[in-house]
Amino acid sequence: MMRQAGRYMAVYRKLAEKYPSFRERSKTTDLIVEISLQPWNAFRPDGVIIFSDIRTPLPAFGVEFDIEDVRGPVIQSPIRSKEGLKALHPIDLEKLSFIGDSLKILRKEVGGDASVLGFMGAPWTITYIVEGGTTRTYTTIKSMCHTAPHLLRTLLSHLAQAIADYVVFHVESGAHCIQIFDSWGGQLPPNMWERWSNAYIKEIVDLVKKRCPETPIFLYINGNGGLLERMKDTGVDVIGLDWTVDMADRISDLRFFLVLYVEQLPLKPRESTQAELPHQLC
Repeated sequence: MMRQAGRYMAVYRKLAEKYPSFRERSKTTDLIVEISLQPWNAFRPDGVIIFSDIRTPLPAFGVEFDIEDVRGPVIQSPIRSKEGLKALHPIDLEKLSFIGDSLKILRKEVGGDASVLGFMGAPWTITYIVEGGTTRTYTTIKSMCHTAPHLLRTLLSHLAQAIADYVVFHVESGAHCIQIFDSWGGQLPPNMWERWSNAYIKEIVDLVKKRCPETPIFLYINGNGGLLERMKDTGVDVIGLDWTVDMADRISDLRFFLVLYVEQLPLKPRESTQAELPHQLC
């Protein structure tokens, strides 16, 4: 089984007590490497996912955030206007050196015994920076689709370029494969997902494939039961499934690696005709 970190493990909980700040754990190279390797050291799975967070790159392109005890992650200045867009700039990868350093170490630690996976959020999911924090209704970002579509397109295009550069940075630092999380994608009906998410995921995939053509790209959408056929058109090599998908329902027609997520725990992929991974992830 594969998991970003073994948060169920006593060794992780003990480390989290010593370093209670999640941001410290996810920005300190030694801690990132230690946490990433905990499940691998214990169970020797075929995949090691870097310990990180989809919000990690935000400050590197102009969006600061805090993590509060009660509210969780909070964006200091949500981007909801043309003036807000001025705060954005091309991603400064030097500010993410701890990610690059961690991937290099992980690649060395696992040698040829496992695949190292990097991950990041899809542009639609990173519009967390519009909502300003955790939401159950997605009211602000969904309203913007109708009230400020030009502003939203500009924002999503900027995010797509930043994320594409971040993906390439992962690969150049040692990641064998990349996973894109569109955690908010399932909140959109299919026609709106095509317009506001799919188009920008395609943009990322196209940019990355030009620079890293041999790197397999995974796509996971939370609540993807109604989007499965459309996910093929993004150009990714691997599709992640969740509980909303019946494995017996036309899965063989997809001709992709398939990763089943059960409470975010993927099981062994099926045979693929689309891509080959350095290791079978299980």
